[in-house]
Amino acid sequence: MYVGKDDVPCKFDLEANYLNHRLLVNLLHFSVEEFGYSYNGALRIACEIDLFQHLLQLLHTRNPSAHYVDLPDLISNFYAANYHHYHRQNRNPSPQN
Repeated sequence: MYVGKDDVPCKFDLEANYLNHRLLVNLLHFSVEEFGYSYNGALRIACEIDLFQHLLQLLHTRNPSAHYVDLPDLISNFYAANYHHYHRQNRNPSPQN
């Protein structure tokens, strides 16, 4: 499976049972808007690689939130957490010598 919206997507090998998970199925439905139903090559997901890695981490660790969260909520929570993490890191810059 390839993931990314760029011309150079990132390749991921997945467990086959992940393809039946509703979050991945929803990502595939969103990808139809980007790539359509017919294209050459491997299965492709149109989303940010970091977001996809986050989703795989939830599935791999069997995090319960992966079973009850909806895709739009997962996406907004992911970007909100990254936004806050980024701003916390940049709030206290290291002293310059």
